[in-house]
Amino acid sequence: MFNLFLRARAHNYFRARSVGRDTENDRSKIGLIAAAIDNALQSAEAEQAGLSRRIEDVGARAVMATGNGVDEYLTREAIDSRTLVVLETEMVNGDRRLKELALVIGHFKFLKAVLLSRFPDFNPAVDLSKSRASNQR
Repeated sequence: MFNLFLRARAHNYFRARSVGRDTENDRSKIGLIAAAIDNALQSAEAEQAGLSRRIEDVGARAVMATGNGVDEYLTREAIDSRTLVVLETEMVNGDRRLKELALVIGHFKFLKAVLLSRFPDFNPAVDLSKSRASNQR
C-alpha cells in the first residue's frame, strides 16, 4: 500500500492546477450564479410590469362596467354585476401577486448585493458576458 504512494510521487500522478486557472474557474462559477440571479430578477421585473399593465386594463374595464350615474348600482343589470365581481376578484388576486413580486424582487436584489460584497473583485459587466459566451458554445 505504501508503495502506491511512493510510485505516485515518482511518476507525478498528481498535479494541481495553476493559480490562474483556479481563479478563472472560480470566476466562471461566480459568473454563473450572478447570471442566474440577474435572469431571475429580470424575469420577475418583467412579470411585475406585465401584471401591472393587466391590472390597469382590468380597472378600466371595471370602470366601464360600473357606469357613471349616481344611482347606477340600482339599475345595473345582473350580468354587469357579475362582471364587476369577477373583475374585482381578478384585481385582488393581481394586487396580491404584485406584492409577492415586490418582495421576491427585493430578495433577488439582496442576493445580488451579497454576491458582489462577498466577491468584490468580480466585475459583473465583464464576467457575465464571458460566462454567457461560454454557455452559448
